[in-house]
Amino acid sequence: VVDIHDRVLRKSPRSEVHREKSLHRTVHVFLFRPDGQMLIHRRTLTKEEFPGVWTSSCSGHVSAGETYDETAPRELWEELKVPAKSLQKLQKFAACESTSWEFTTLYRTTATEEPEPDHEEIAEIRWLAIPDIDAWVTAEPEQFSPAFLILFRWYYEHQSLLPAMNQSCRV
Repeated sequence: VVDIHDRVLRKSPRSEVHREKSLHRTVHVFLFRPDGQMLIHRRTLTKEEFPGVWTSSCSGHVSAGETYDETAPRELWEELKVPAKSLQKLQKFAACESTSWEFTTLYRTTATEEPEPDHEEIAEIRWLAIPDIDAWVTAEPEQFSPAFLILFRWYYEHQSLLPAMNQSCRV
């Protein structure tokens, strides 16, 4: 649990954090193939928040004592079995209702490995071109998590200003 300045206050279980709408931390990773297609996934129906909707390639809560930069590669491995060779930190987003009161840091990376989704977290994956994702989120935003809509819209508007992925740095 963190304060409005993203400073750690205390540890609490995830269920309590969400129930009490406490401010806390997460990461999201946009995973790309070398051809530029991005992976999105549909959450399982057993997920506590936003079951059955589409979202980022992977995401997860920052654990107690962990940094955003430590969480991103851990989540990439736990959810997709993709090693984080180089993650590029893109943007930090303030906590708000649409992010479930989560301060969120967005990363991106490219991988040639085929993901192996964790079926407790991920019901389905799809590789899509950015314009195709944009058309889908515009036509049917209710099919996506509110946090993904914020992150993807930011990415779509800023992608041309971001350094090339082959110039990314390890985190």
